[in-house]
Amino acid sequence: MAPVLRSRQSLSKEKFSGYFGPLKSQVYNDAPSSRGGSHHTLRSIAWNPLGTLVATGAADKTLRVWNPEKPNVRFSTELKGHAAGIEKVAFNPVKDAELASVSNDGVVKFWDVRTKACVNEVKGLGNAHTLAWAPDGSSLLVGNRSGDLFQISPRESEIMSTHQEPVEANQMAFCWSGQKVFLPTREGKVRILSYPTLESLLHLPYAVKPGESTEFVLKGHTASCLTTELSPTGRYLATGGADSIISLFDTKDWICQRTITRMVGPVKNISFTFDGSFVVAGCEEGSGLDVTHTETGEHVHTFKTAGPCETVAWAPTRYCLAYSDLGTLRIIGLEGGDRK
Repeated sequence: MAPVLRSRQSLSKEKFSGYFGPLKSQVYNDAPSSRGGSHHTLRSIAWNPLGTLVATGAADKTLRVWNPEKPNVRFSTELKGHAAGIEKVAFNPVKDAELASVSNDGVVKFWDVRTKACVNEVKGLGNAHTLAWAPDGSSLLVGNRSGDLFQISPRESEIMSTHQEPVEANQMAFCWSGQKVFLPTREGKVRILSYPTLESLLHLPYAVKPGESTEFVLKGHTASCLTTELSPTGRYLATGGADSIISLFDTKDWICQRTITRMVGPVKNISFTFDGSFVVAGCEEGSGLDVTHTETGEHVHTFKTAGPCETVAWAPTRYCLAYSDLGTLRIIGLEGGDRK
């Protein structure tokens, strides 16, 4: 039997597989068959800051908040109001009960999950598909498929500012100070922008050919860069692409330290463990979730799944992984959970 870990107790790469090997995932089923089967595809999973709640957003407009300790659907909360599929959900980094959701109906909604109330909404965002909270929880960035970036506030119903990007931006990430935004693009590059001005922050230290940009960008993919994630320690920025690759950039010198190539499909999202020691990716093809040791690039464990897992999320305080599998939420690593 694997030992029970305390909150924020770390595992070595040698013990990772031994710990997770005996564990069985817990299923959180809200009867997707009655909702149209494949249309219930989970597009986004998010933990709240304390790891006591998990939110899921689905293609069939279902937005639900789960108590990880109570998998029966009657203990969950469904939040209703979006007119189209949910693209991204994220809790306020400094407020456990405030959730933001974005749908391609062009609306971002803010919810108090304790009361199920929509406390604010911002409309007119086009075919929006991505959002990221500033680390202090005071504002968000929302991106749409037309290349627009919107700065919005959870307390205001009007858009604070709009920025037009030259190409469509994908899932962005903030640095932990909130002063930089990492913006992946369909060109396979990642732009580093200041916040809130959204101006190019770094430039090349040498002359370029006439007409070429002097902006310094991260280049780690041969196809569209779909997602970025900063490790909790701030040591690495991970980028995932349609080329099935994860690139890990050292944030001190912005050199790509290693690439992870075990995925068999486009990398849709990336998640680090709370200590930054391990990383896993959600892909739209293949089966199984491969966990990699961040510092060495070694494969340490594979979670078996029934099908592709497009979205994954490690808990913020413990080794507990939430992931989608055939339209259903599963969580593995809960203390006292089922064992094989």
